[in-house]
Amino acid sequence: MENPLKQRDNQRPEWMSTWSQFIGQSPFSQNATAQPDLELMQQLLEGATRGDSCLPASAEQVHALQDLVIHVAESTQAVAPFVYEEQRLYLYRYWLLEQRLAEQVSRLKQQQIQPVQLAADHQLLQDEYQKKALAMVAEKGLSIITGGPGTGKTYTLARIIAVLNQAIPNLRIAMAAPTGKAAQRMKEALQHSFSDEKLAALVTEDLKRLTPVTLHRLLGLGTTQQPRFHGKQPLPYDVIVVDEASMLDLNLAHMLFAAVPDQARLILLGDANQLASVDVGAVLADLQQVPALAEHRVNFVNSHRFKQGALIGEMARFIQHQHQAQDTTQLLHEFSQQVVVASELTAIPLSAQMEDHIQLEYLPQNTKQSLDWSMYYDKLMLGYQGYLDTLKNYLSADEPAQWVDTLVKVFDDYRILTAIRHGTFGLVQLNAQIEQRLLEDLALYLSKQGDWYVGRPVMMTYNDYQLGLSNGDIGLCLKHRSQLEQFEVYFPSLDKWVPAARLPKSIQTAFALTIHKSQGSEFTHTAVVLDPAAQNLLSQELIYTAITRAKKVVSLLVDREAFAQALRQRTSRQSGLVHKVKKNLCLCSDFRRNGNFCKLKLT
Repeated sequence: MENPLKQRDNQRPEWMSTWSQFIGQSPFSQNATAQPDLELMQQLLEGATRGDSCLPASAEQVHALQDLVIHVAESTQAVAPFVYEEQRLYLYRYWLLEQRLAEQVSRLKQQQIQPVQLAADHQLLQDEYQKKALAMVAEKGLSIITGGPGTGKTYTLARIIAVLNQAIPNLRIAMAAPTGKAAQRMKEALQHSFSDEKLAALVTEDLKRLTPVTLHRLLGLGTTQQPRFHGKQPLPYDVIVVDEASMLDLNLAHMLFAAVPDQARLILLGDANQLASVDVGAVLADLQQVPALAEHRVNFVNSHRFKQGALIGEMARFIQHQHQAQDTTQLLHEFSQQVVVASELTAIPLSAQMEDHIQLEYLPQNTKQSLDWSMYYDKLMLGYQGYLDTLKNYLSADEPAQWVDTLVKVFDDYRILTAIRHGTFGLVQLNAQIEQRLLEDLALYLSKQGDWYVGRPVMMTYNDYQLGLSNGDIGLCLKHRSQLEQFEVYFPSLDKWVPAARLPKSIQTAFALTIHKSQGSEFTHTAVVLDPAAQNLLSQELIYTAITRAKKVVSLLVDREAFAQALRQRTSRQSGLVHKVKKNLCLCSDFRRNGNFCKLKLT
């Protein structure tokens, strides 16, 4: 039988082995007589690819790394590849990021801000948790507002901002989100909330012109990834609001917190039940676990989008329950009783007043290689029928520009979400299959030229600072506004047109998105596809994020075992941030008890 350790090692990327061997040699290691523990190094690297900032380890295990590791409790050595602290082993980079972020959290918790007298402003909100959030922001420099979809986070934020803006003259406000799509959705939700008659006396023209941007733009991150704004040159704002804060990784969170000036308010909004960041860290979830920050956070529990008994809300609650001990048959039977019975996917007409709807179809089990999957791609295509019809109107119109806004809206009614990139129901194949069906249906209206055709949705896969486009920005390929034989891509979140020829070859077709990339987006109808190849990647956070992208309709096309795995598995990232924040706050408390002013010195 093959050695399990060797088998696991064979599944790791080759770079992990290469890096570990390289770091174990001179000049990094001065011990020429013994080889450091390569397996421990590779476990740490493997954890980082899953988002873990550290690895639980004993002193005996870490001893095998010899002089490659700093023991924080006993060493003054400045730098080494690894750091060991409180039974946690880190790569130096992630230890330092946690340390610096913890110090910044402590700074923001204790900074003095100008308090705001609320008086009658409490009448703007009826929900008790929303009222608590308003009172918290009025008094605190750091505020964390969490809650599920439809609990009114943006609705409450609009009222908080309006109250602050009236109470503090010349208030400078910044709004940001991790992605362009999330920033655009934040803008739309805020403008809708600002139009409320109850806020008419508080909302100024300046507030109506507030435009959320990506965090990268806010911090001035260019091609060097060095922020323009930081501790020595802080952001020029009095209030900084960040939506979709569950997407904050360690590095981005540290840069953000460091750039917040003294006497400024930082407001984080998010849903900690969603997926954590793609990169290392689960900052929002960690900050919710720090007891000393309890007075700095409010969690909304009353959903105003999903009424009592509404299916999407019921499924969200079902996902959040503990199902680890249940076998697949028992779990899926319970799901059918509490949420929806499996049937077949059908076309669902969308309307503004419709009740929310969930449909579920299981993929066949024990399939043979020769199985024709076309019928399943056809079912996934049903959601794009409204987009096809609108494209035909656009292509045949004498003035196609009049159809652009409608086309954008109809496209955003539906999206297919998947967990993986490759395979039968991976991102690449899904986009290819939907594209093929769209082109066949529109053969009388258009033809493909290279990769481009009218109606092709595309998504940026990296930040392009010359074009002013960010990773995750989505655009639609349309007729060039002045040269009809050419293509132009319209990015609605930026209200920007870019010639298709200027966009990178790596830009991706976006009929389907990975669930990670869908964070910060919202669609009327989402189709969620989970096949057996995705089973090891699935979690409650992943499926929760996918279904809560939908406002009205969720279509589930899933493998039984993969779906059960998603309902059972809860993600827990290894991190020392909670401990570090507690430690820094205790240090500052000791300073205050001794009559000293606590000014943290950053590493």
